[in-house]
Amino acid sequence: METMETMETMETPLAQVRGLGSAREGAHHWWTERLTSVSTLLLFIWFAVSLLRLPGLDYRTVNEWLQGPLAAVPMLLLIVSTFWHLKLGMQVVIEDYVHEEGSKFLSILLLNFATVAGAAFALFAVLKIALGGGPHA
Repeated sequence: METMETMETMETPLAQVRGLGSAREGAHHWWTERLTSVSTLLLFIWFAVSLLRLPGLDYRTVNEWLQGPLAAVPMLLLIVSTFWHLKLGMQVVIEDYVHEEGSKFLSILLLNFATVAGAAFALFAVLKIALGGGPHA
């Protein structure tokens, strides 16, 4: 009968170094999380600089700024990148700290629904402004 120790050492050394588990998705998830963190950071820097360059932060000024494609497109990318990064990070937390498989599945399912819903509302708001739908349109 094999013990847990002998089963763990049955991975090839290359697989152990790469950090690939049985699902073979560890490296991809790690790399995607790093890419979304860099893209989110760069887009947040763009966002902060853009706001600082505006003459004012009143509703009308920000609304007019967001109607231009050079503001709306990076804003949409910021939303996608932020929610994607949020989802990846929270998924790791759930996978690490929720041990019961049913609860883990339900938590990840709710996380996916929440992040998609949050991103959809944010994207809708930006698109509504960018495409000229005023506050009462």
